[in-house]
Amino acid sequence: MGAKYRKYQSKSEIILRNIVVAAMIIYFTVFLIIPIIIAFAGSFHNWNPLSGTYDFLGLENYKDVFSSGLFGTSMINTIIFSVVVIIFRVGLGLGIACALNSVLVKHKTFFRAVYYMPVVTPMVAVAFVWKFMYNPQIGTINQIFGLDVNWLMNPKTALIAVMIMTIWKDFGYAVVMYIAGLYSLPSDVMEAAKIDGATSWQTFRYITLPLLKPMTLFVVITSIISYIQAYVQILIMTEGGPGTSTYLASYIIYDEAFVKYNFGYASALSFVLFVITAVLTWMSFRVSGDEEA
Repeated sequence: MGAKYRKYQSKSEIILRNIVVAAMIIYFTVFLIIPIIIAFAGSFHNWNPLSGTYDFLGLENYKDVFSSGLFGTSMINTIIFSVVVIIFRVGLGLGIACALNSVLVKHKTFFRAVYYMPVVTPMVAVAFVWKFMYNPQIGTINQIFGLDVNWLMNPKTALIAVMIMTIWKDFGYAVVMYIAGLYSLPSDVMEAAKIDGATSWQTFRYITLPLLKPMTLFVVITSIISYIQAYVQILIMTEGGPGTSTYLASYIIYDEAFVKYNFGYASALSFVLFVITAVLTWMSFRVSGDEEA
């Protein structure tokens, strides 16, 4: 009886597993693979869904991408935005994680939750709040620091203002990741360093930092993928302005597709951005692999 029940249960589990796998395959096919194929085909066409236009252009959209001065400007802005935010995200995350791990032993859970709260808060809500805070008349930023700066309407400060907001929202993710990494460090290695008379800085520089390298690589790669695609904060706070000072690559895709309804050109932009993201991710893995070798 027990053997028959186990056999029946095993068959039921196999059927359920097959149903789950089939559902996942259907989901990814319908909502990921097919849209990608449609977008890739559309990148070779003059494609406007509203007017029903779908004329074959060959590589013209891709030629327009690389000859566009706006795309070049957006890539420069995207690189500056990504590099600065990633540096501060990693630096603040690692520093605060080490501080929490070494000092605030009794309150780690509380502070970890505090730092992570902005991460799980929707970007739309955070962007609206910070846009209000940057308001030159009634915003709290100018009032607190005694400044008279129109942050989001000045080409010299607009991108900086968006970067500050993004850093504030996202560095808590790195804090949590690094705390998890610090928990996993081998205690015998750290104790051996203390016995050998290593200072706190030497322990951090020659033991903690190298052992946290996989976590740093993970944070950097996920950050590259995220920030190259950043556009929500730009859409809400600046709409790419003033001028083109905050135009990021993903914002151009949004603008071309959902404002100008030029889906063909937007699709070409998307695939160019995809290739750039893939190359940067590969380079990050390659640099890490070369250093380990």
